[in-house]
Amino acid sequence: MSTNVRTFLAILLSFIVVFIYQYFFAKNLETQKQEQAQTQTQTQTAQPPATAPVGAPAVPAAARPAPAAAVRAAAPAKDIRVETPLYTAVFSTRGGALKSLKLKEYKATLDEGSPLIEMVAVQEGSELPLSTAFTGSTIDLPGDVAFEADRKELDLTGGAGPGRLVFTCAVPGQYRVEKIYTFLPDRYSFDLEVRFVNATNAALNQSLSIRWLEELNKKGLEEEGAVARAKNSTEREAGAKLEKKAYGPDIQWGGFENKFFLAAMIPKQPALTTATFARDARGQVVVTLDGPKNTIPPGQPGVFNYTLFVGPKEYNRLKAEDAGLEAAINVGNWMKWLAYPILFFMQYLYKYVGNYGLVIILITMLTKLLFWPLGNKSYKSMKEMQKVQPKLNEIKERYKDDKQKMNAAVMELYKTHKINPLGGCLPMIIQIPVFIALYQLLSYAIELRHAPFVWWIQDLSAKDPYYITPIIMGATMLIQQKMSPPMGDPMQQKMMLLMPVVFTFLFLNFPSGLVIYWLVNNVLSIGQQYYINKSPTA
Repeated sequence: MSTNVRTFLAILLSFIVVFIYQYFFAKNLETQKQEQAQTQTQTQTAQPPATAPVGAPAVPAAARPAPAAAVRAAAPAKDIRVETPLYTAVFSTRGGALKSLKLKEYKATLDEGSPLIEMVAVQEGSELPLSTAFTGSTIDLPGDVAFEADRKELDLTGGAGPGRLVFTCAVPGQYRVEKIYTFLPDRYSFDLEVRFVNATNAALNQSLSIRWLEELNKKGLEEEGAVARAKNSTEREAGAKLEKKAYGPDIQWGGFENKFFLAAMIPKQPALTTATFARDARGQVVVTLDGPKNTIPPGQPGVFNYTLFVGPKEYNRLKAEDAGLEAAINVGNWMKWLAYPILFFMQYLYKYVGNYGLVIILITMLTKLLFWPLGNKSYKSMKEMQKVQPKLNEIKERYKDDKQKMNAAVMELYKTHKINPLGGCLPMIIQIPVFIALYQLLSYAIELRHAPFVWWIQDLSAKDPYYITPIIMGATMLIQQKMSPPMGDPMQQKMMLLMPVVFTFLFLNFPSGLVIYWLVNNVLSIGQQYYINKSPTA
């Protein structure tokens, strides 16, 4: 097998890796079939059981709570605004739930009048995100009942410390529910403590479900869907294709994501928590976490605790939650060992350079320097193969009817000239993991979102709007083809000439940051190959 064929196979392998990697490695494994039976017991709306569990004390009729409909209609819904330096949140007394959360540091588009990123999108009349529902032997409290708030607004923008917002719903002599939100001014996460006080004269068996609802395609953001961390594996389901699935127990967190932002519910008892992905009757994505069932004695509270993260997929902030949230950055389980160190190095360089486009160029140059010896070996091997190409053609012509003798003669020629048949392609194959890691990282790192480079490139996470860099990249690939030894087979020559065209069209819609990496790498490779080809001692 000639060096030209090996070079073609190496490039073709890179091409295949780009297309197949995410499908082959990043596709969620279908390992949850045995858990589908759980979905029959995890419903999206609380349904009261027909009878109390065996052994549970009976609750007198007088002690039973008022019908949920009466509690719902107790008061009109009111909005409570929470201001922090990072976001503006609006909660509603309908369910004591989250109605809106806008991120102050992130806009939807690059337009000057673009609105801020809105993390909540539900259809009119739907339950709100972070709604909670109690189910048990005697108490059924849906997620949209009327609460009362302890304040009209909460402002943490003036250097104030932690702040609390408390919602209360009570039926005297029956139960009292408190939803206590605790906010920190410098974090995208906040705590939720739900207290269910049993005011009856008998023990109650209660469990709590917490839900995040999201309407698809309302934010203009990419790759929306349900996500959860289950048993140290990240499970993802695209919203448009989502079917009902159950995961757990041992749920570290679950919620809704898009390419750069995450809304996650983090239980305090992950080992006893299960998660369900589903679509409701309106087509909205519903992610439900169901916790353990608690037995609440008369006059005592049952306490359920969660942490909520609603914000950008910034690695440092996600890691600080100590719940495995950093797995929400979709760099793939196979490449995170390499992608994360590259991300840290990018952040470090940015402190001094101040431009992520320049950071990408510096990382490309350093990567090329790291693989420089391998590149030299590859180009020297290609040069030697070019020298013996006439003899190879002679051997193929002489033994064209005897493949065994032809292969033996070719190997003898390689041995005589001390040529390694794999010397040309192995160095390129070794670099493929680095390219995959950079491809994943530059596609999903929020640091590149709306990050400008120069002139017409104002968003390194988006495609080049004028396709200038992909076209130049294709031209550099063509130059590399011209510098490589000619193919012996005319069909192979045509295929190799087609590769720059294929890659150009492939890269047209890639993030411009990734195109810049590939373009700079090609330019450096051309320089290195030119040096080797002109070197008299090579």
